[in-house]
Amino acid sequence: MPNPKRRHSNSRTGKRRSHDHLRLVSLVACSQCQTLVPSHKVCPNCGYYRGRLVAPPRVKKAKEER
Repeated sequence: MPNPKRRHSNSRTGKRRSHDHLRLVSLVACSQCQTLVPSHKVCPNCGYYRGRLVAPPRVKKAKEER
C-alpha cells in the first residue's frame, strides 16, 4: 500500500479537519413546563412531546439508607 512521500503542512491538515468540529445542541422551551429541552426529544421533566403526553415523567427515587 503506498505511503505519502511528503509531510502535509499544518494549514492543509487544518483545512481538511475544519468540518470535524462539534456543533451545539439547540435547546427549545417545552410547551407544557417551559424547561429547556433538546429539540425533537421528549421532555424528561413532564413527559410531553409536541403537546401530547408520550411518556410518564421520570421521578427520582430517594436513596435507601443502609
